[in-house]
Amino acid sequence: MATLQTFFDLLGPQRCAQITHVSADGADFISTMVAKNCPGAVRCADPFHVVRWATEALDLVRRQAWNDARRLARATEKRRPGRPPAGSPPRPATERARGITGARYALWKNPENLTEKQRAKLEWIARTDPRLYRAYQLKEGLRLIFQMPIDQAAEALDRWVSCARRCRIPSFVKLQKTIVEHTPSILAAIEHGLSNGRTESVNTKIRLITRIAFGFKSPEALIALAMLNLGGYRPVLPNRQ
Repeated sequence: MATLQTFFDLLGPQRCAQITHVSADGADFISTMVAKNCPGAVRCADPFHVVRWATEALDLVRRQAWNDARRLARATEKRRPGRPPAGSPPRPATERARGITGARYALWKNPENLTEKQRAKLEWIARTDPRLYRAYQLKEGLRLIFQMPIDQAAEALDRWVSCARRCRIPSFVKLQKTIVEHTPSILAAIEHGLSNGRTESVNTKIRLITRIAFGFKSPEALIALAMLNLGGYRPVLPNRQ
């Protein structure tokens, strides 16, 4: 909070008054600081963070499914000790646990970016675990709302909240309450087309550069690496003789 207030202090009241829109995650302190320093700005919920909420809710369902499958596999092994004969198919409970273990990225990625193997994994989940697949559909449904025109998005978001409220999946029942709380800022982000995607991408790259810079004597080297990679600098290299 102190860092954000310092940012607004450096801008000064005149420039703060010129800010018309603010895009950020759902942190309450950001809303408080924006309301204090830029009371006229439209608050927009960053689509990246909203979809990440759904992805995290989906991952809770995936981990629960994996834990349930592992418990079942262990119980089966206790009833039938010893390894199955060579060449025999794996026991269903064990096979299910292994299948869910490799499902993480198939569930996370956008459908258009899936590999053939990941598409097959999703089809397997749809056949074997309707609850996990339903959680995946809810995540995808929320993501697609951000691609709709504002008039369609408002209606679609209401339908999504209704479905999530009745889905009986605890993580999504909890998520829909957060979505209801942030509905005005979510719809504002869709209406005005605002996103923190580019900023988040730069932050991720800077974190990677920071790891590369471990052991450097001063932060100037890290800053130079960041500027070289992300600042649009194209130094002229000496010609090779």
